[in-house]
Amino acid sequence: MRVSRRAEELKESTTLAITERAKGMRRAGADVLAFAAGEPDFDTPECIKLAAIEALRAGLTKYAPIPGDEETRHTIARKLATENGIPDITGDHVVISTGAKHSIYLAMQCLIDQPRADDSPHEVLIPVPAWLSYAPVAQLAGARVVEIPTTASSGFRMTPEQLDRALSPRSRLLVLNSPCNPCGTMYRPDDLRALASVILRAARERCPDLCILSDEIYERIVYGPDPHFSIGSIPAIAERVITINGMSKAFAMTGWRIGYLAGSGSFGLVLAEAVAKLQGQMTSNITSFLYPAIRAALRDGAADSARMCAAFALRASLIHERLGRIPGLRTVRPVGAFYAFPDVSSCFGMVSPRGKLLANADDFAAALLDEHAVAAIPGTDFGGCGSNHMRFSFACSESQIERGMDRLGEFVSSLR
Repeated sequence: MRVSRRAEELKESTTLAITERAKGMRRAGADVLAFAAGEPDFDTPECIKLAAIEALRAGLTKYAPIPGDEETRHTIARKLATENGIPDITGDHVVISTGAKHSIYLAMQCLIDQPRADDSPHEVLIPVPAWLSYAPVAQLAGARVVEIPTTASSGFRMTPEQLDRALSPRSRLLVLNSPCNPCGTMYRPDDLRALASVILRAARERCPDLCILSDEIYERIVYGPDPHFSIGSIPAIAERVITINGMSKAFAMTGWRIGYLAGSGSFGLVLAEAVAKLQGQMTSNITSFLYPAIRAALRDGAADSARMCAAFALRASLIHERLGRIPGLRTVRPVGAFYAFPDVSSCFGMVSPRGKLLANADDFAAALLDEHAVAAIPGTDFGGCGSNHMRFSFACSESQIERGMDRLGEFVSSLR
């Protein structure tokens, strides 16, 4: 007896694995400083919690429509229309799911066909380094993943020329994540307009079914010189864009597991119907008394979200400055999300005080955790040049950042 090859071959999330290992060390009494999980350290704002509590007390505990109740879907649609500028969108274009990750899974399952024996698979294009779940989710749907490499010198941004070269008649989906996990960088509005021009031309000439999956989960955590910009607001390609978002990062609601997706125009309606059909065979609706909490967050949570963003901006400056003091480490200044992504490859080939040879980022992460009790994520699974990098989440206090960077500096200086 065995499990399916699909399950056997699926890679475990490195982020979750290291987070759990760090928790185990803490339970054993170690003073572990965690920079691993992408989870805000703030509590969910009170107005959001009260909305859920009041709904629960009012008896909102029954089944709801699979894509979400009408009032909440229309609230999200108004948000996407007014804040993000997405045209031709109503509540019927929105499906609410158990987290943005589930929304991404549903979208890929509904857009990508399993390859037939006489045909090549659909292709999903992913600029890398990228969040480590995009590729496995695409592969589960039957796609071939095409990585488009980026580097620190470009701010980890794919160029229009790179995109054009990567496209083929089998290209089905381009994944964009701005601001970006793990890089902490983002595409400027003009960058996205240039990419949209490539998409539009390719769709007319060679990729008729090409769509963009725009993961905007960090849209409110922006503190660089450029504003967040939704590529789905560009009218010429709006109907080809599936916007992914959720409540977890901007409103410190990670454990609530609330995400949503939305398209635009006539195809957006077709996609929402297909996603709801698939969700109906999986999870059905999310917890019913959470819908008022979503509305409260979008209606009343802006000030709390801005307060958290201001704190992340200060932490971004601090960790960037502290990383810049460590000889041999190179890093790009974060401008969005809450991640620093230093290049640690200058340490490869060196040996730690306990005799650990650092052949790669995985070895660096293991030795840093074992010998200095700092938990961070090796960039290997993020793809591309990520194998030379470490991801440090600064969703933690400034004092922890100071202590963690002290330990990181000590670790690097101890290598021989």
